[in-house]
Amino acid sequence: MSVGTSRAPEARDASRAPAPRCDDLAGLGLEPDDLPDGLVIADEQGRVICFNAAAARITAVPAAEALGLRLEQVLPLEDLEGRRWWQLTDPYGGLAIRVRQPERNLLLPGGREVLVAARYVRTRRGGPVRRIVVTLRDTEARRRTERSHAELIATVAHELRSPLTSVKGFTATLLAKWERFTDDQKRLMLETVDADADRVTRLIAELLDISRIESGRLEVRRQPVDMGAAVGRHVQAHVAAGQPADRFLLRLEHPLPVLWADPDKIDQVLSNLLENAVRHGEGTVTIEVTPATSPREGEDAGTSVTVSDEGPGIPEESMNRVFTRFWRGSKRGGTGLGLYIVKGIVEAHGGTITVGRARGGGAEFRFILPVAAPAF
Repeated sequence: MSVGTSRAPEARDASRAPAPRCDDLAGLGLEPDDLPDGLVIADEQGRVICFNAAAARITAVPAAEALGLRLEQVLPLEDLEGRRWWQLTDPYGGLAIRVRQPERNLLLPGGREVLVAARYVRTRRGGPVRRIVVTLRDTEARRRTERSHAELIATVAHELRSPLTSVKGFTATLLAKWERFTDDQKRLMLETVDADADRVTRLIAELLDISRIESGRLEVRRQPVDMGAAVGRHVQAHVAAGQPADRFLLRLEHPLPVLWADPDKIDQVLSNLLENAVRHGEGTVTIEVTPATSPREGEDAGTSVTVSDEGPGIPEESMNRVFTRFWRGSKRGGTGLGLYIVKGIVEAHGGTITVGRARGGGAEFRFILPVAAPAF
């Protein structure tokens, strides 16, 4: 009984088949070249028996040349300190209990970084290595992400520095020389501080919105929204700020379906689109609110909002980048994050947003929201 119990695990281990060769993957419905990552498999002698197209692309070694060579010849990997990785890990002569190498950054000849992970296939626990399965991944996508994050930090830091410098300068001046200023001068300084504080608050809110959008945690708290009234409020705000009333043309088509959406976030979308049209466009800014087919499957009704101007518009070659981070339609300042956030908010509502050329020649933004349902 005790002998049978001790042999059971070994029998189970022995029943495990070795890693498949490249030509065996077809039986699984896969081809090695279908895999998105580089795949390299070495046999019990350390010779390469599988080298897929992604591995050839990453290493710049043709598959025909790699097959049959020793693994350390095909992949002369070094760690970031310049040590030869295969000598350090010693897969065939190292610890018999080791079954894998976790993913890490290693260097190919020429200093190119790759992400490498390895699996040691043994027919039984503690037995010799029958196969080594190595996966390779290019680090270019990760470097692009890191550059994008660094650019985001640099952009926001640059935008924050100007208002914070103003706030610090005016408050320090008022504290040091309060009695020397008239009431009108004090009011002007405090109004400037208040406006710059609002600007800092907006920048921080943008940064938080981007974080929530990218992590999929942007919350939408749905309430009934009167889209026509919401657009009217934003138009009135621009008129109160000094824009001529005849620059805006509002077209409402009734009846509109009852729209359930997050009113604060819809205000954010409308504010951004109207501000872009006023600041970067020319002529009349037209806002059309109409019923539309819902972009969400299973729903018939939706609400469409179109904002267009008569300015120079957006070049055709730039239209596919309008909703990306840091895109700027002109060199008039700004973080270039507004339209990225607008797209994230619209999509969080289950809607869609597009950009095109208006009939008057300017830019035209159109978003459609499903009528949806209350949050509760």
